[in-house]
Amino acid sequence: MLSSFQGKLARNGDERKPVICIEGNIASGKTTCLEFFSKTSDIEVLTEPVAKWRNVRGHNPLALMYQDPQRWGITLQTYVQLTMLDIHLSATSAPFRMMERSIFSAKYIFVENLFKSGKMPEVDYAVLSEWFDWITSNVSIPVDLIVYLQTSPQVCHERLKQRCREEEKVIPLEYLESIHQLYEDWLIKRTSFPLPAPVLVIPADHDLQKMLHQYEENRDKILAASQV
Repeated sequence: MLSSFQGKLARNGDERKPVICIEGNIASGKTTCLEFFSKTSDIEVLTEPVAKWRNVRGHNPLALMYQDPQRWGITLQTYVQLTMLDIHLSATSAPFRMMERSIFSAKYIFVENLFKSGKMPEVDYAVLSEWFDWITSNVSIPVDLIVYLQTSPQVCHERLKQRCREEEKVIPLEYLESIHQLYEDWLIKRTSFPLPAPVLVIPADHDLQKMLHQYEENRDKILAASQV
């Protein structure tokens, strides 16, 4: 059930808990970051609901979008928007939560990239934008900190080759470069869209051991969001 929170809809019966969003390109190391903090801190970790995106009543909109983005982009992104909103509103018993990406990057990065690359018709983009604007104007979606795992597209591309996700085999370097630029414009240059929270940048081109060390080094800064 939903109730009113500061004039916006919010999940009923759930005390306001701090939220940290881990943002970054595909294969930037978000899963590793989430696993590190889930094992070493009293937090709830919420990953992107990729399994849902792969199976909507027997259909795989994620694979369809990569195969034909102009036809299936709005199908996938409408569902992404819904499932990310559901995660933002989900109840938790932990002191605070850490999310993989957010409803904001779904719109500001991935919908934007489809539209700017000419792979999403303007009418589809307009409809998704209207939905997003209504949601963010009428629903309470608090975020206390964004952790940006800043990676080069080339490193992400190399990591993708080593992963076993079927849908990602068709992702070219150019796509990762476009996603990278949108992230940089949003979180570093801050020239594209509003920021829902302060941003902590962690360089993430390093190997696993170096990244684990960086997460430990930044632990206090990240967990300080729990005191907001």
